[in-house]
Amino acid sequence: MTTIHVEVVETSSLGDRSYLAHDGRVALVVDPQRDIDRVLALAGRAGVRITHVAETHLHNDYVSGGLALARLTGAAYLVARADEVGFDRLAVADGDEIALSAEMGLRVVATPGHTFHHLSYILTGPGGAEGVFTGGSLLFGTTGRTDLLGQEHAHALAHHQHASAHRLADLLPDGAQIWPTHGFGSFCSATQSDAPASTIGREKQANPALRLEADDFVAETLAGLDAYPAYYAHMGARNTAGADLIDLTPVQRADADQLRARIAAGEWVVDLRSRKAFATGHLTGTLSFGLDGPMATWLGWMIDWGAPITLLGEDPGQVAAAQRELARIGIDRPAAAATGGPEQWAGGDGTRLAGLTVAAFTDLAAARAGRPPRGLPASDVVLDVRMTNEWRAGHIDGAAHIPLPDLPARLAEVPGGTVWVHCGSGYRAAAAASLLTRAGRRVVHIDDAFDSAAAAGLTITDPQH
Repeated sequence: MTTIHVEVVETSSLGDRSYLAHDGRVALVVDPQRDIDRVLALAGRAGVRITHVAETHLHNDYVSGGLALARLTGAAYLVARADEVGFDRLAVADGDEIALSAEMGLRVVATPGHTFHHLSYILTGPGGAEGVFTGGSLLFGTTGRTDLLGQEHAHALAHHQHASAHRLADLLPDGAQIWPTHGFGSFCSATQSDAPASTIGREKQANPALRLEADDFVAETLAGLDAYPAYYAHMGARNTAGADLIDLTPVQRADADQLRARIAAGEWVVDLRSRKAFATGHLTGTLSFGLDGPMATWLGWMIDWGAPITLLGEDPGQVAAAQRELARIGIDRPAAAATGGPEQWAGGDGTRLAGLTVAAFTDLAAARAGRPPRGLPASDVVLDVRMTNEWRAGHIDGAAHIPLPDLPARLAEVPGGTVWVHCGSGYRAAAAASLLTRAGRRVVHIDDAFDSAAAAGLTITDPQH
């Protein structure tokens, strides 16, 4: 009997999954990211030919590689018939059945909610339904968010999302696997996945969409939604038009003088090294968005769309990795790049180098008590750059709050004096600290987990108030 395999292609930096399903001979790819070389390599290792590429929906959080992959391989490209797109595709709709091979097939199911024309694809084998590719519909313990097409549609789409989840639960056996695209860190999810894998049976027990009545599910879903990346506004249009092949050829190299000029012009020159390396020493005026965190999400969210970006990495591999991450969200060509270290980027001019003061929440507690340790400055203001829902769930008493994505436009609102800045773990605080430092502020970067703040003796507001 033919064995059907479903391989996961993780894009952890954006919180998404793509899939390659095959029977040992032919393959289907679902919701591929822009950098399709990973999918082609996986198909090559499996010794299979890609004959079909399917999109569950027109994505809002990344530029799809589906059209380019279909053109390169000659595969049929499945896109919802109701979506008006600027390219040729195999238009599919609810109830359509696609034969992938003699024993492997797809059944198309309309599952509106994340978008109006969202589709799910039931994968069938010799024994019946193997599972379902759910895109942004039924996820692990959650669903896709319903406000990405505008707040005016969020309520209606949330009702659709509830109905779609129940439809999938009614159509499929409890043992059927669920293969979602979102839920692993993507802001396309209403909340994040509660498990690494799941089945229809498990979701009936765990998923609010299947446990709650429609009105309760809608109210809970809408109440939990927070802001989402600004660059999402550009993804839908890009995917509707159809993206071409990704270009990952090296970008223009910048020397020390060119870096100085770009920084002087107010351009974003981004240090890709870890935040600890940045704190130890960096080129003055650069910004910390390390590759050890979701660099593309936060950078793409905060920078003016289309503004030039220069990348600084320890080696060409770091720059290439960042270039790939940015291309996934439609920032195709950075303006320039440089490799090495701060001394080289400064051209030997030590006056262009700086460090960053780093502390923990225990240090903040001591500073607020008037006993700053190790020569740390007084705490004039505590700035929390977490998202609004995180802030509402509990925050340090007396802290100021500006979500990181809002900070570039709201620097003037930060109270005067030395700023101790924190987030949930330290990554976002490093970006905020670099922005504040570039603006001439004296900053202490709290590189610590927020969960340790209360244990350090800091007063946390009651989350219920």
